[in-house]
Amino acid sequence: MDRDYLPFDPNPSRPRYRPPAGAVDAHCHVFGPAERFPYAPERKYTPCDAPKETLFARRDALGFARNVIVQASCHGTDNAALLDALNTAGERARGVAVVDPSAVSDAELAAMDAAGVRGVRFNFVKRLVDATPIDASRALADRIAPLGWHVVVYFEAPDLAELTPFLTTLPTPVVVDHMGRPDVAKGIEDPDFQRFVALLADNPHIWTKVSCPERLTVAGPPYDDVVPFARMLVERFPDRVLWGTDWPHPNMKSHMPDDGQLVDVIPRIAPIEALQTALLVENPMRLYWASKT
Repeated sequence: MDRDYLPFDPNPSRPRYRPPAGAVDAHCHVFGPAERFPYAPERKYTPCDAPKETLFARRDALGFARNVIVQASCHGTDNAALLDALNTAGERARGVAVVDPSAVSDAELAAMDAAGVRGVRFNFVKRLVDATPIDASRALADRIAPLGWHVVVYFEAPDLAELTPFLTTLPTPVVVDHMGRPDVAKGIEDPDFQRFVALLADNPHIWTKVSCPERLTVAGPPYDDVVPFARMLVERFPDRVLWGTDWPHPNMKSHMPDDGQLVDVIPRIAPIEALQTALLVENPMRLYWASKT
């Protein structure tokens, strides 16, 4: 573990809010254990181990029924830890993989599909990864489309204009991580955030995760400065939003969030039961657990 890496809170508070039956934590990770699943040599940070057993215990304690486990950059394109967690969880988890477009075979994609992978992630945050060229990402999207998969993208708000032609022409659904990382200090009328809202309004195949207030906040917990951004998206695009804990909160620098407190943000961004059910149950089930027959 890096000297300045913040480990996850081992004893989060019990949330006051109880998610609806069947709720999905649609963005979380597994790390290691490194002894069994080594971290990628090219990684830009080294986390603490956060194995599947701890993730599943946290899921149950917070009141969720299922997980969507997203491959993180510290494991690179070696999805072994992800696939192991999916095989353990069975129908209670789905996955989003990271693959090398020039190296992954159709047989490997089919094996991942059988294990529960339903998407690939493209990370365009330059401080975390060396980004895959756009043309290679587009070619991979063409290959996964027949599987019924989607693309998850991670970028920062200033990069949206450059990425828009790519995002709007992909042949799959697109899920944008963490609301496109707006600068919350500028408020919801900021042109960068309004550009993101317009992207969603104009492209019905694009979804977003209203997650990670701990990464976006300037004010800190209980994340009052982030709530208006997430609530606007939930209320305007109720059928295209997802929520996740981001456990174990990799590469956080400011503070380590209390997972119970993160769950208690949900009714503030989705203030009525119908919005909560769409956000936590209906939307992730439609995207990740839909029948392929």
